[in-house]
Amino acid sequence: MWGGRFTSKPAELMQAINVSIGFDKRLAEQDLAGSKAHAAMLAKQGVISAEDEVTIQGGLQAISAEMAAGTFPFRDEFEDIHMNVEARLRELIGPVAGRLHTARSRNDQVALDFRLWVREACDRTLAQIQALQGALLAKAEPHAATLMPGFTHLQPAQPVTFGHHLMAYVEMFGRDGSRFADARRRMNFSPLGAAALAGSPFPIDRHATAQALGFDGPLANSLDAVSTRDFALEALAAGSICAINLSRLAEEIVIWMTPQFGFIRLSDAFTTGSSIMPQKKNPDAAELVRAKVGKLMGAFTQLAIVMKGLPLTYSKDMQEDKVGTFEAFDALELSLAAMAGMVADLEPNAERMALAAGSGFSTATDLADWLVRELGIPFRDAHHVTGAAVKMAETRGCELADLPLADLQSLESRITPAIFDVLTPAASVASRRSYGGTSPDQVRAQIARWKDILS
Repeated sequence: MWGGRFTSKPAELMQAINVSIGFDKRLAEQDLAGSKAHAAMLAKQGVISAEDEVTIQGGLQAISAEMAAGTFPFRDEFEDIHMNVEARLRELIGPVAGRLHTARSRNDQVALDFRLWVREACDRTLAQIQALQGALLAKAEPHAATLMPGFTHLQPAQPVTFGHHLMAYVEMFGRDGSRFADARRRMNFSPLGAAALAGSPFPIDRHATAQALGFDGPLANSLDAVSTRDFALEALAAGSICAINLSRLAEEIVIWMTPQFGFIRLSDAFTTGSSIMPQKKNPDAAELVRAKVGKLMGAFTQLAIVMKGLPLTYSKDMQEDKVGTFEAFDALELSLAAMAGMVADLEPNAERMALAAGSGFSTATDLADWLVRELGIPFRDAHHVTGAAVKMAETRGCELADLPLADLQSLESRITPAIFDVLTPAASVASRRSYGGTSPDQVRAQIARWKDILS
């Protein structure tokens, strides 16, 4: 395949480190699509004859059928997917196969194939994110008023609703989806026709091949076209952030499943047992999702390190861009599917959550707000009075709502019996009516908004 410059085969070690067909065979579909578009353009521009194009397209279609049937003969001797396809095309249609590589290099070919693959991965991931958001919405809607504790520092802070808590993840995954959509928009330009690095002397039409492959246009600089992998880095960065958000939700599922919390139940479908402890029901799916973030962040870091010191344009280092990216998106897609399944499967223990929602003096802020709102006390002074009330309740081993009115009035004489209307978790939640707050009406409004967005 190297022509007249080389007279002997590479050493076995060179072959071992150089060959990539073992992993870049995943680019077969993209490689064939690029070749078909390129052949059609060459014929239209008169670079190859119409007869040659028909022969080439027939051969490519035959290879596509072999790929689909699993009979394509992948061979290490041809190094990568591009040369495997070209060698097989020559076997099927003869010397005319050599015309396909006119005005094209493996440099722009691999840049195209990889860009197409990452673009498709972004599309798949975005669809899965939206499916997960749908599962969260479906679970949040019947629990828009189901009480649970809200936490800061993993300590009870203020009462919220389970629906509101789930809707926080809808927002987070919505931003993840927008990052993938933005990344896709920026990567949607074609490198095909940049050739090795300097462009082509043939009268090619790069806009035509870009359009045929669903791009918004060709990349405007041939050096950049073959050398950049920032599209993959951006997709991996978006994937890493998404995996972090998945890991946070997975961690909460793990915590909520513990007997100490007991907030949710997962069925046998998403849990496993122990080989020695028959009582165990482990949230292994959530734990594995939590762990997958390492693969995403590792792939981003690996590719960033590969690219950071490379001069323009192509270097063989870039062959290391694919394995990590493939594995990262495999992990992300599996994690998104598993999380959507767990969200649909889990059932909250509303009684346990409601009990916890009132613990830890979670309505203390409501007391302070009442003092400000009803008595006109400056918030810092109200904060001091409330702190003293919390200390009093803590000393007596009761909740704020259980303190006698006289005890509260000993701290602030103007307190009236109306204070007890705000000291229950339900009253606290109902009062949080500001936009984006946890009142059930606000939660239902956000659910409706997201239903419209996703539809």
